[in-house]
Amino acid sequence: MPVYEYLCDDCGPFKDLRPMAECDDPQVCPQCEIMAPRVILTAPNFFCMPSETRKAHAVNERSTHAPQTLAQYKASHGPGCGCCSTGRNSSDMNSSDKKKPARLVTKTRSGAKGFPTARPWMISH
Repeated sequence: MPVYEYLCDDCGPFKDLRPMAECDDPQVCPQCEIMAPRVILTAPNFFCMPSETRKAHAVNERSTHAPQTLAQYKASHGPGCGCCSTGRNSSDMNSSDKKKPARLVTKTRSGAKGFPTARPWMISH
């Protein structure tokens, strides 16, 4: 539920947590108990939050009203997508590489494996 701002004529501004269905309804002032209209005094904090949180809120809001099916998800990413698939055939990999997607394992000319997303300072034997 979002936080809305209200302005009481006697007591001044106050905030209250209300359902979105009641966004335009006046609210009772917590001090004098007189009905106060909703006002917009401050800008929303939406862009002050980290991008991961903002994306999570957007996905949650979208899935509440229009859930995405697996077919829609696959169609939006396409074959060979870096976040969904490895992009390499299983015949290109030896048995130790089949466990990790291609974007998580890098190999040098000497054959040493590196894991750039996990611990880039470590090199495997």
